[in-house]
Amino acid sequence: MNQTETGHTDVAERQEANASPESQALPEVTYDDLPESWQQAMARAGWTSLMPVQAKAMPYVMAGRDLMVQSRTGSGKTGAFVMPILERINPLQNACQALVLVPTRELAVQVATDARTLAGEDGVRVTAVYGGVGYGAQLDAFRKGAHLVVGTPGRVLDHLLRRSLNLDKLKILVFDEADRLLSMGFYPDMREVQRYLPEKGVDGYMFSATFPPRVRGLAEQFLHKPDFLGLSSDNVHVVETEHVFYTVPGMDKDRSLVRLIEVENPDSAIIFCNTKAKVHYVAVVLQRFGYDADELSADLSQNDREKVLNRVRAGSLRFLIATDVAARGIDIPELSHVIQYEPPEDSELYIHRAGRTGRAGASGEAISLVDVVERTKLRRIAQKYEIDLLERPLPSDEDVAAVVAERATVLLETKLRTRDKLQAERMQRFVPLARSLSEGEDGLALLAMLLDDEYQQAVHTPPPLPKPSASHERKGDGRKRSGRRKRRR
Repeated sequence: MNQTETGHTDVAERQEANASPESQALPEVTYDDLPESWQQAMARAGWTSLMPVQAKAMPYVMAGRDLMVQSRTGSGKTGAFVMPILERINPLQNACQALVLVPTRELAVQVATDARTLAGEDGVRVTAVYGGVGYGAQLDAFRKGAHLVVGTPGRVLDHLLRRSLNLDKLKILVFDEADRLLSMGFYPDMREVQRYLPEKGVDGYMFSATFPPRVRGLAEQFLHKPDFLGLSSDNVHVVETEHVFYTVPGMDKDRSLVRLIEVENPDSAIIFCNTKAKVHYVAVVLQRFGYDADELSADLSQNDREKVLNRVRAGSLRFLIATDVAARGIDIPELSHVIQYEPPEDSELYIHRAGRTGRAGASGEAISLVDVVERTKLRRIAQKYEIDLLERPLPSDEDVAAVVAERATVLLETKLRTRDKLQAERMQRFVPLARSLSEGEDGLALLAMLLDDEYQQAVHTPPPLPKPSASHERKGDGRKRSGRRKRRR
């Protein structure tokens, strides 16, 4: 792409000329609207046309208007932010000008690879930074003046603490797969990264498959009065509820539910069953697996029922398992998921169940677990109410192990990063033991037990998301807080 000294092109000029007030949606762009340099970049990537998310989101990035985009994986969102970012970068300035935070090293590599392909030979330097590898290549990329950095929050923070990465010249901050970023436990690291952002403020963009309350809270703390962009219509909005189902073996629903919870890691959910006996069974299964779960049924004493209801009203119960009758009139604040352990006997109840999430402008998921027979029943309900059902493959044990390992690593790295010198010195006593334990089966079992205990405590009963504050600066440490004042052009 042919950048000018300021990193803008005639695309930006056309967008500024046609820009609506910030309260209005910006017009889409088409392939024909793009300059030849952009079309050549798309050709290098093998793209022959713009995806809907690209046509709608790119004008906001070029105009410098903060934006939240609800977009599923595979929708073309990478191009939606990478192409405008490349156009706004000044290759003559050897500094990080754009930062993309992602939840996994695989995604970091993928986004960086796409960015290099789109950039071609135009002088924009792209690097991916993530944990689990040495620092050498990443440090070398920073010394050469990486313009676009794609990385996981923990490793980005490591470089900021080592002063090998400087964000003083940053213009654009992107949160890719923001729902996963938060569910993986990156929130503390992202808040720390925020303190290194320039005082003048940066343009922020958030891409997420869903926008449950936890992700919305994140957006309020990192973005400045963002617009909302959904892909279901031309209006700027967030799609409220996604309807998903998994076909599972009838005799393996309990284990399937556990695997889904581990992968989805919902902030809060109502799990609906059709009978009191099933409610009790599911509640016991989840409690035995260490989840913060409780049941609500007509069999409970009034005293026990009030205890459960008080936790529901306070928003302190993560999983409520209930029948439709027991859950009638109950409203869990900021509910991110509704899980139907079995489809309802009355098709109308599906609407009542699913309607408990995705409220007040947030989005959520309505998940159904069905066997082969129940799948036919669920499809009839979807057809009757014109619901767009999405079938997903059930996560395998290997899928769960990979997600848990990534999440546990993030949590442990964050905890290690906060240790002072005395604690780090004290910890060295156990390095020989850890090395010895890792070499034998019995020792591995001991290490796995410790990891499991740490994971259960950190993930299954997570602390509430802190409320946004007027200032994110810690007094006396001399580091920069995030600039929430917008840069005006």
